[in-house]
Amino acid sequence: MLRLTARRVLKRLGRRGTALIILGSAKVCFGLGYALTPAPNPLGLGLLTRFADIRCWSSVWIICGAVTFGCAWLRVGRDWLGFFAALVPPFVWGGAFLWGAVTGEYPRGLALAAWYAIGHVGLILWAASVPEYSVPHPARREQRR
Repeated sequence: MLRLTARRVLKRLGRRGTALIILGSAKVCFGLGYALTPAPNPLGLGLLTRFADIRCWSSVWIICGAVTFGCAWLRVGRDWLGFFAALVPPFVWGGAFLWGAVTGEYPRGLALAAWYAIGHVGLILWAASVPEYSVPHPARREQRR
């Protein structure tokens, strides 16, 4: 019974929805980590903490994660907001680390900015471009017969 339910849920979500569920859950967990046990002065995030407390910035991860998770249940074509919301936190965090590296406040920031750009933004952009179903081109199917 549980296996049948899991199959139905995965079929309903599809590839893109599954990616959004994973991304959204991870973003909420990451944000909760900063919200529940904030570091007094997180390294490399000085640009952000000048304007607001790290708990405030953690809410960006939590809210965007919840939107991403929620958009997983929408049809293909309407799930774009989930992928957009998934991009916001890594852009913000990566930009702050890049700024820290450029100003010399946090030299390691360049590596972290690159990690956010490749590991998060790149993966999200790839997942957003994945078609829901791979169906052979109609002309190719007719040639096989």
